[in-house]
Amino acid sequence: MKQLEVQIMGQSYLLGCPENGDARMLDAVNRVDIAMCKIRDAGKIKARDRIAVLAALNLAFELPDRSLAEPAFEASSAPMPLQTPQSGSDTVHDSPQLAGLLHRLDMVLGQDGQLL
Repeated sequence: MKQLEVQIMGQSYLLGCPENGDARMLDAVNRVDIAMCKIRDAGKIKARDRIAVLAALNLAFELPDRSLAEPAFEASSAPMPLQTPQSGSDTVHDSPQLAGLLHRLDMVLGQDGQLL
């Protein structure tokens, strides 16, 4: 297994990567970095762990839309193209469902203070 050093939201990570999986891994890192920076730059959330959870929720929420928009994607297929966020779309606050999840997450994390 190959190792890649990447940066997500300014933090360095050393990731294991399967052979010939560099492009897909870098694409995934780019998506996570964009999602996390977008949430951080909105200015309401500062804790890195909360930002990571919200980014994961946003990316997971987008998965069904992606699978409908793209032809059948298999793990062995070519890497997906990079997507850049479009201004004014897909922000946490544009969706009532995501806003509700954000509120619930804040309530739970406010009581505990950190993720398990």
